[in-house]
Amino acid sequence: MQHPDATPICALPMTPAAALRHYFGHSSFRGGQEAAINAILAGHSTLALFPTGAGKSLTYQLPALLLPGTTVVVSPLIALMKDQVGALRSKGIAAAQLDSTLSPDARRQTEDDFSAGRLKLLYVAPERFASDAFRRRLTSTPLSLLAIDEAHCISEWGHNFRPDYLRLAAIAATLRPLPVLCLTATATPATAADICNAFAIAPAHRIQTSFHRPNLSYQSSPLAAADRLPHLIKALQNPDRLPAIVYVTRQETAEHLATSLQRHHIPARAYHAGLPDDFRAEAQDAFMSGQCPVMVATIAFGMGVDKANIRAVYHYNLPKSLENLLQESGRAGRDGLPAHCEILACGDDLNTLRNFICGDTPGPLAVSAVIDSLLRQGPDLDVSLYDLSLATDTRQHVTETLLAALETDGLITAVGSFHSRCRIRFLRPQENVIASRDPTERASLRAILATATSGRLWLSLDLPATAATTGLSMPALRDALSWLEQDGDAILQFSHRRLSYRRLTDNLQPTRIATTMAARFAAREQQDLARLDDVVACLLHHGCLTARLLDHFGESLPAPCGHCANCLRPPSAPLALPASAIPEISADDVSAIHALIAERRPALRSARQITRFLCGLSGPAIQRAKLSSHDSFGRLAEIPFLEVLDHVSTLAPA
Repeated sequence: MQHPDATPICALPMTPAAALRHYFGHSSFRGGQEAAINAILAGHSTLALFPTGAGKSLTYQLPALLLPGTTVVVSPLIALMKDQVGALRSKGIAAAQLDSTLSPDARRQTEDDFSAGRLKLLYVAPERFASDAFRRRLTSTPLSLLAIDEAHCISEWGHNFRPDYLRLAAIAATLRPLPVLCLTATATPATAADICNAFAIAPAHRIQTSFHRPNLSYQSSPLAAADRLPHLIKALQNPDRLPAIVYVTRQETAEHLATSLQRHHIPARAYHAGLPDDFRAEAQDAFMSGQCPVMVATIAFGMGVDKANIRAVYHYNLPKSLENLLQESGRAGRDGLPAHCEILACGDDLNTLRNFICGDTPGPLAVSAVIDSLLRQGPDLDVSLYDLSLATDTRQHVTETLLAALETDGLITAVGSFHSRCRIRFLRPQENVIASRDPTERASLRAILATATSGRLWLSLDLPATAATTGLSMPALRDALSWLEQDGDAILQFSHRRLSYRRLTDNLQPTRIATTMAARFAAREQQDLARLDDVVACLLHHGCLTARLLDHFGESLPAPCGHCANCLRPPSAPLALPASAIPEISADDVSAIHALIAERRPALRSARQITRFLCGLSGPAIQRAKLSSHDSFGRLAEIPFLEVLDHVSTLAPA
């Protein structure tokens, strides 16, 4: 059965240029597109390094139409998948996505269409490759291409490393000679080399166009903390700088800054990961429609946002890397018209960013705890990221990174993943919903809901426990619940993702593995600190800012850009980042640390845990113990993490 929203593709052979006109309505290719497409059509794995907005998606969508079989596209963002699938279907192209938002029927239909070869493009998240069943489908389905968007995420040198990307290279190797197309707009030479090594991409098939966008004007404005808000207000009162995105580091800064701008009659909304989904969706819709011209956001906002007329991007806080700066500022001026990119450079941000980096690095004890917890399970590992992170007091993405490293080292292999908790909120009386089902469904639903814990508005299910009590398999249980949402009877919220692995060897040496992993995390910390130093060096550069930024990505401008702030108004004196004085650890602080240690709180057992707490960095154990309201939480937030750690280590266990 053909996918309901797609019509058959023309089976007649076409040249790339003819397909470009027929399906996409363009008369010519943009820079680099044709070279990448020709390399893929010739069967070569390829790396396409194109700037933001340069048409990367065409380089896999067009070959997908000319090659037999299905192109699988790996994308990290569900919203972006949906947008691209909708656009392709409107052109009569059989495309679909597999993601967590699909109903059971839609998921089965998409899987059947994929297995039967009825799709030209299938979009999936990188997490999908953790499924043993999906990997089997890949090997039994005729494929034409594996396209990996945001490919810098596979590299531990990359600025936005994602553990689920790590397994893609090994999976791609099992699918050879299938060509792989890797795409990114933010790869340094080291990251690009890492990608090429992982996917066996020859130098001749590394296709890079200039990252220089002449319509973007960069400006670094060294400012004291108290001067940033007045400077931003004045800038945003200029209608030529709207619409604008203002990037901040902390969630609370986003909300405070948006409120401050509103008080000065500048329509602004806050956007960050801590807001409810409906709040974020409403804020994004208001920005996209033009109703609210200023979005104050953490980096949670931006990827997949297709708004061409953004006239300015401001970094109210320092970006954590030049890759982040290029990616985030690149969201301005996609219509080709002039746009302004400005960093309000304050040295006070450095301590915050460095503390985030150091606070995320797990100590040897935490790494050993994760390894020991895994190895106690035997050959079949069932891992709750939430529970394991809480038990070892490591953030979930750190735990995921460690698991991914064990996988790439050949010690374990992923089997699948699922969520172990579900919250249900009925939209009409529960008994009415049950009564509307046929007798068999009614009995199953009553049995499922009998295992739920009741709250004021929500019911909570422990899915493995419910499956054991009712005798339902996990897929059958999830399908039964999903029908409630599909029929409009309830809202579901799944959480507590669990991962299943198999051990591949019994010859494990826990101490050696833990030592190796701890060293990796320590090296990663140094890389991230060095990236932050690169940001400072760029912002204090006296010459062309555009040239300095591009140099980081291995590109040389033949001459200064002529349109950045330094080219238009060369600095007349050495530049420096204004910064408040860093306070010293006082005698009162020492007394507070002694008192904290004397409390013997389980969440604050090690020197590193105590340091995180004193620097105001919340972790799983602190959140569980609700210690963020403690009088000493964040007491030393203005002091560098490593300085606090050195001090605490003399008083507390390592």
